[in-house]
Amino acid sequence: MSELTDLTAVRLVDGYRKGEFSPVDVVRAALRRAEETQPLVNAFVRIEAQTALAQAEASAGRWRRGEPQGLVDGVPVSVKDLLLLRGGPTLRGSRTIRAEGEWDEDAPSVARLREHGAVFIGRTTTPEFGWKGVTDSPLTGVTRNPYDTSRTSGGSSGGSAVAVAVGAGPLSLGTDGGGSVRIPAAFCGIFALKPTYGRVPLYPASPFGTLSHVGPMTRDAADAALMMEVITGPDPRDWSQLGAVAGSFRAGLDGGVRGLRVGYSPSLGGQVAVRPAVAAAVRRAVESLAAQGAYVEEADPDFSEPVEAFHTLWFSGAARVVQHLAPDRRELLDPGLREICGQGARYSALDYLAAVDVRMDLGRRMGRFHSAYDLLVTPTLPITAFEAGAEVPKGSGHRRWTGWTPFTYPFNLTQQPAATVPCGVDEEGLPIGVQIVGARHADTVVLRAAHALHEAGGAGVAPPELG
Repeated sequence: MSELTDLTAVRLVDGYRKGEFSPVDVVRAALRRAEETQPLVNAFVRIEAQTALAQAEASAGRWRRGEPQGLVDGVPVSVKDLLLLRGGPTLRGSRTIRAEGEWDEDAPSVARLREHGAVFIGRTTTPEFGWKGVTDSPLTGVTRNPYDTSRTSGGSSGGSAVAVAVGAGPLSLGTDGGGSVRIPAAFCGIFALKPTYGRVPLYPASPFGTLSHVGPMTRDAADAALMMEVITGPDPRDWSQLGAVAGSFRAGLDGGVRGLRVGYSPSLGGQVAVRPAVAAAVRRAVESLAAQGAYVEEADPDFSEPVEAFHTLWFSGAARVVQHLAPDRRELLDPGLREICGQGARYSALDYLAAVDVRMDLGRRMGRFHSAYDLLVTPTLPITAFEAGAEVPKGSGHRRWTGWTPFTYPFNLTQQPAATVPCGVDEEGLPIGVQIVGARHADTVVLRAAHALHEAGGAGVAPPELG
């Protein structure tokens, strides 16, 4: 059964179709993996074994009749505990949310997965309200890296990244407001895509506004393309959705990168200090793209670090999250979150609009960049995973998580699709990710390049030896 936990979603669906194994076998194996690794890595808020097995039995019956319900019928999926999943509370990593209530609504992406027969095995951990780039919270404690449990998983979709990495289901739903699917995916050796904003509907709307995207966290780009086919269906509850997709995310996946124009920026024009092992692994991935026929040249996007504008928007959103809380309830918050909420509450409307101006100018600059290049390739992060339970690496001098994520959050400001692809490990065996960024609406080009890397052997890391 351990072999079943190594299979991708694409392979599982093919196996179900051929009768090689049953969704019940697969879900039991995923649940066993989730339960045996939970004490070591703390990926889950709750593991829903009884519900998942009932869903798996129903799926097995459909496959026996030759009547699968959808594209991912019987595939184990986990959901970050910021997204509504009916049947239980969505606590968002916070002791300030009360569990009582009906909790009878799915988020749009969850609803689409349910319609396609996915099996929900549990809810994954998040920092409180997803506010930072690592995963620990007053409610659920610290989520750890499966390659070294003394290290962080990254965040804020850390639980989802770990669940996929350890084999507790090949698909997970995460959210990304400043790198939150890409950061933990890079630290944990998996693939993740932040789609173009609005491509995957979101409800309820994020308090962080149009910075926050919903995206797939998977083993590889092929699984992400499959998942995107499912979760991009329109939903009237999201006023900012992009609507129905023309074509398929999977149709051109094998098209390769020949002729694509790739701008490779190893350090954003010298603005970022990148560890040598990371720089070397990313360069090898870029060389793989070039060997496959992409036109690659070093090129830096024309912007300086927009961190102050991002902070204005992000901290203001955090302040909005807790605005309704009485003083005694605020004492229950993560101290770091409480600190940025105080800062966010002091910004004026003019401060906010000035940050929006920076954002619009950044979007203009990236639009101009993509008139010359189809893709921008960078490291996902300049470092590998650091000590668990800390917002920033010890001795780094950074005050906030944005100090060590300079390659991720700018593309939330611009709403572009961006993926992270595992491309190697450092001298301690910790995973490294390469980031592929496309123009707005060019999600399929990003997926195609990521898939080409994988098929050419330029992507992927060995699974963690855990448990």
